[in-house]
Amino acid sequence: MSNSVVESEEHQALRAAVAALGQRYGREYLARTAREGRHPDELWADAAKLGYLGVNLPEEYGGGGGGIAELSIVLEELGAAGCPLLMMVVSPAICGTVISRFGTEAQKRAWLPGLADGTRTMAFGITEPEAGSNSHRITTTARRDGDGWVLTGRKVFISGADIADATLIVGRTEDARTGRLKPCLFIVPRETPGFSRSVIDMELQAAEKQFELVLDEVRLPAEALVGEEDAGLLQLFAGLNPERIMTAAFAIGMGRYALAKAVDYAKTRQVWKEPVGAHQAIAHPLAQSHIELELARLMMRKAALLYDAGDDTGAGEAANMAKYAAAEACVRAVDQSVHTLGGNGLTREYGLASLVTASRVARIAPVSREMILNFVSHQTLGLPKSY
Repeated sequence: MSNSVVESEEHQALRAAVAALGQRYGREYLARTAREGRHPDELWADAAKLGYLGVNLPEEYGGGGGGIAELSIVLEELGAAGCPLLMMVVSPAICGTVISRFGTEAQKRAWLPGLADGTRTMAFGITEPEAGSNSHRITTTARRDGDGWVLTGRKVFISGADIADATLIVGRTEDARTGRLKPCLFIVPRETPGFSRSVIDMELQAAEKQFELVLDEVRLPAEALVGEEDAGLLQLFAGLNPERIMTAAFAIGMGRYALAKAVDYAKTRQVWKEPVGAHQAIAHPLAQSHIELELARLMMRKAALLYDAGDDTGAGEAANMAKYAAAEACVRAVDQSVHTLGGNGLTREYGLASLVTASRVARIAPVSREMILNFVSHQTLGLPKSY
């Protein structure tokens, strides 16, 4: 699916190497870990050992010195093998990026080596019960207390908070000049007093669980603040753009996995004298899904390259478009793949039925497709807002 015109030889080699790792594990491994209520620790450790988890982080802190372009390749290829690692989206992509760009030297030395070699993980807490991902309505507040901070609030749908060593929490502090609340980022270690979690009962079965977090007068030292207090919004979006790009990679990988299963089945399944893939009613929708996934991948690559080049504004637009395109392509690819297999598409043997629910996650998280359409209509097309 790649060629040297749109992808360097180094990136092609990275794809091949990650694909080989993914094939050693596959969909059944990930499904088994979810059924057993544990995490994909073996795959995580192997990916870390090969340098894939920290490929986007600076070399001086143990990373690979690459960017989101390389990290998105890793996640996509693991997804195409049926075993994507969701924590890659939040730990090295969001948290690792924010700390490497805006953290103090002490924060970088404390966290980046562990995030790069997989021995430490970090969750990301922005979503709230009443605000969703609207950073302007976040009610988690941070107030100064001597030299430190006190955080109070709630977060929901936080991935992997049970295994993460800390959570990068988005709170709001009061601007001394205007009195308005502005977003800021804080590192909250897992066992901090007053910081509790409870699992959310999800219908979707996945190795990574979702949690509600409660911050009840959580006291933090001054060094828990990441970056500048007055640049919180800039720092927040520096993490959200990689999140959207990595979500696109997650969706494209899943779509590719489902499509490959359907194509293989359509080549061999015979009802009459020809394989069912010879019939255009089967072949054309699969071809359309392939085209849509390829187009989404091109937009994802554009977003990653813009982000890695330091163009945050251009990357914001492209990352939203890539996430939208990848989610839509993934949902359609999974739906058509299940339909191609008929009843077999609903069996555990073929491993596609569970993807019907999983594929919709990319339409909803980390931001809904409707909010992306709002972004494009307002920011790109210049249309007026209705809110």
